[in-house]
Amino acid sequence: MLQKITQRIEDLIKEIGNPYVDTLSSKITSGKMLRSKLVLAICQDHVDVVNLCAIIEMIQSASLLHDDVIDESDIRRGHPSINAIFGNKNSIMLGDIFYSKAFFELTKMDVRIAKSISNAVIELSRGEIDDVFMSETFNTDKKRYFQMLQDKTASLIAASAESAAILADLDHQKYKDYGINLGIAFQVIDDLLDITQDSSTLGKPAMNDFKEGKTTLPYIYLYEMLPEDEKKILVSYFKQNKIEIDRWLKEHFDKYHIIPLVFQEAKKYAKLAISAIEDENNKSLEEVVENMINREF
Repeated sequence: MLQKITQRIEDLIKEIGNPYVDTLSSKITSGKMLRSKLVLAICQDHVDVVNLCAIIEMIQSASLLHDDVIDESDIRRGHPSINAIFGNKNSIMLGDIFYSKAFFELTKMDVRIAKSISNAVIELSRGEIDDVFMSETFNTDKKRYFQMLQDKTASLIAASAESAAILADLDHQKYKDYGINLGIAFQVIDDLLDITQDSSTLGKPAMNDFKEGKTTLPYIYLYEMLPEDEKKILVSYFKQNKIEIDRWLKEHFDKYHIIPLVFQEAKKYAKLAISAIEDENNKSLEEVVENMINREF
């Protein structure tokens, strides 16, 4: 089924009718298709499910194309990013084309699905803006962090689950709640992997979030644990790129047991995701949560 989704995306791109778009798109490295797997775990047989997944994957790709420009990232999934190969202008325009084509296809879907996904893109974009402004200074506010995370990452995952439930004629609010909590847990694990995995496993530089100006949950927890004099040291290291800083951070993550603390936070949201659909008898969705929590990249 994933191959059908990939083929549908290729067909939609060809419908745009531009050889430059074809060339740019061909250099995009395929991801894990988490959102499509989630949709298929909820609704696999509906006639519109492949189109729904293709739309969601194109929106996700568009957001990542813009993300890489914002973050000035040269690597995406272990390969050169589109902006690294073709420049920022082409990466932004390709993202715009993907968004536009996805929204055009969305007009053919159930209006409830169109509302859910289009609203998720508003939230996603809001989260992107918050993330940019939050990168200006070291953020110590967990509430602000989780709101940004819910918007930027969880919103599209939640809309994917809700839309699949609408197709399957299920209680879509339960599945939306599942998706929100799954999305939060997913991003917390992502933030954790940035400091626990090496570059070859991640497909991007390790411990890069902090250097890019992202005060993720491990750093917020560390800040809360440190004595006042070391708080100032941590803040002074924000956006710095030095081996000795990485060493200092790892030592203090270990000293204050930050990694297991953050992992427990992710597990809390994972449990909330499962509890949201506990009476739906869907083992596949429970496995999605388990696989996400225990992943290494």
